[in-house]
Amino acid sequence: MARAYARMGPEDLAGLQAEVGNVVEVVGKGRTVCKAMPAYKELRGQSRVQLDGLTRENAGTGLDEFVQVRKIACPPAERVVLAPANITPSDRDLDYIGSRLDGLPVLAENHIRAILFGARSADFKVESTVPKGPVLINPTTQLVISKGTQPEEMGPRAISYEDIGGLKPQLLRIREMIELPLRYPEVFERLGIDAPKGVLLHGPPGCGKTLIARAIAHETQASFYAVSGPEIIHKFYGESEAHLRKIFEEGSRKAPSIIFLDEIDAIAPRREQVVGEVEKRVVAQLLALMDGLAKRRKVIVIAATNLPNVLDPALRRPGRFDREIAIPIPDRNGRKEILEIHSRGMPLAEGVDLPHPLRRGGSRHPRRRC
Repeated sequence: MARAYARMGPEDLAGLQAEVGNVVEVVGKGRTVCKAMPAYKELRGQSRVQLDGLTRENAGTGLDEFVQVRKIACPPAERVVLAPANITPSDRDLDYIGSRLDGLPVLAENHIRAILFGARSADFKVESTVPKGPVLINPTTQLVISKGTQPEEMGPRAISYEDIGGLKPQLLRIREMIELPLRYPEVFERLGIDAPKGVLLHGPPGCGKTLIARAIAHETQASFYAVSGPEIIHKFYGESEAHLRKIFEEGSRKAPSIIFLDEIDAIAPRREQVVGEVEKRVVAQLLALMDGLAKRRKVIVIAATNLPNVLDPALRRPGRFDREIAIPIPDRNGRKEILEIHSRGMPLAEGVDLPHPLRRGGSRHPRRRC
């Protein structure tokens, strides 16, 4: 589960006069509470604090931003009122969820998450606590589910960078191209250079292109518009272009925003190889909209395709989709990371060893009769 850990180097813990397990307050644009934990060896001595995605959201901060950290007192909670964000648990499930939240420091207005069996999770917003202020959930805490908030109003579970496995080099490039212009557009203005307006992700199906786009949108707190290529094509004259214009206008109104065009090869193939007029008009309209992004600040278009060589060459020239990132099939270490992400809420048997290579066609252990 999201345990609200703040991982720091031993020298930083000493500077805070804190020990492992103490509760610390993390303040960015918002405020949250975490348990102090030691950082991994390779990240010590850098004056960094490591936070998971949900904790960063509560603190109102992003990666590579500055936060204030201080040790605080955190009494046990007598009563905590939770508003469901994605599911409304039954009374029968509440005891199990309470056991998953045991030992978690919470603060009113923060969001918390209990990882259930498998990849499912129960997300809540902390409405109030007794006593007020930072408190620690323990076995004697009374958990109350608020009836005033409908889970549908809160939206689905957000995706953060730690939900993506095996793509660290690609994520670093994507953050540089997409997150930096959305968070700090003034940097590009001061340097006198144009920020990227379009990024093309290409790779085999199922390698994480859509997942990356959703994670970037959540981490940058940008509006996200996902459109599948075939959805744009309409049979009546002019409707396809109007639909495309409407998406870009909506993205400009609610900037900063990310427009994600999935399967772009379906709407922007090479014009000399298509027979229908609809596809040619849609390509021309998309080219015009991409050129108009210079006037629309804080709008970035991400496109994904399995067939980059099928796209019209005009889309891949500078000023349009001039940044291209290949998303590869994950290697052995990448597959291990993906398995760890999907199994982090599962109780694994003692003999399970995720890094161990399996024999082709079956398990590493011979079959035995029951």
